[in-house]
Amino acid sequence: MRYPENLKIGDTIGICAPSDGIVEPEKIEKLNKAIEQLENMGYKVIETESVRKSIIGRSASATKRAEEFMSLMKNDDVKLILYAGGGDFLMEMLEKLDFEEISKMKPKWTQGFSDITTISFPLNVILGIPSIYCDAVKDYAMKPLYRNLTDALKIASGEEIIQESFEKHSIGKEDSLDYTYNLELETKWENITGQKEIVMQGRALGGCLDCVDTLIGTKFDKVKEYIKKYKNDGIIWFLECFEMNTPQLERILWKMKNAGYFENCKGIIFGRSFIMREDYELTFNQACIEVLGGLNIPIITNADIGHIPPQLAMVNGAILKITSQNGKGTVETFLK
Repeated sequence: MRYPENLKIGDTIGICAPSDGIVEPEKIEKLNKAIEQLENMGYKVIETESVRKSIIGRSASATKRAEEFMSLMKNDDVKLILYAGGGDFLMEMLEKLDFEEISKMKPKWTQGFSDITTISFPLNVILGIPSIYCDAVKDYAMKPLYRNLTDALKIASGEEIIQESFEKHSIGKEDSLDYTYNLELETKWENITGQKEIVMQGRALGGCLDCVDTLIGTKFDKVKEYIKKYKNDGIIWFLECFEMNTPQLERILWKMKNAGYFENCKGIIFGRSFIMREDYELTFNQACIEVLGGLNIPIITNADIGHIPPQLAMVNGAILKITSQNGKGTVETFLK
């Protein structure tokens, strides 16, 4: 694994929009507040030209988005790239990137989630560059910063941290200047494979399942090679869904299983889904068990990963030790 240089106070954080950009006035104001707060913390912040643009769900053309991403990758002052947010069309940019050129550059920390999986996942499986699966730049407008946001910066700074599950979680997000998480629902991780306590360790691979599905079978799908390379570590999959129904969930998991994605798997942890329609009265947990139950691996659901905040800072490519018992859990990160 090619770990980036550690982020330090005084370093530069770059912002780009490889999927959609930020144009709504309240979100622009929130972006400004996030930049101000990061600068007050001692970082320098730069942003690329298309961060504050949106055209049919894209911040710019695929070529322009790739150029702006590469401009930050080539900038030696930039030690962390924070993405503007997610969207739907990041996959268009992949064909415009020169992965061989990126392989010769110094790796950088990047951070984002959702459609950002479409770039962070290939960077991991093709080039061995880890990334942080956590909130995008706008959430750094929060005062005070919630611990998942400070934990993400600690990881980018080279700290190997232990994160604990959150006591409560939100039913959604609010975009306002006094933004904070509305923690209304009790958080309860579920061990759905029968164990009272789950302890699993392996090299992390995952992100938004909607986006992982897009990459399966393409030239950017190097998962089997990745699994073989890290066979001595074993793989822990971390996955979460933005929007789908439970039959669709089954179909994607079935495809992954029959593509060999779960070979040498030490366990799977699923985050809370943003929208999950239970067609045929088929629940999320039932769908997982129907497809994956025969693998005889531990499975955790309803964890603090993804679109329902707060979310833990998961490092795609790191060694993770995950425990789950009595509805609570921990994620220990090893940067090796």
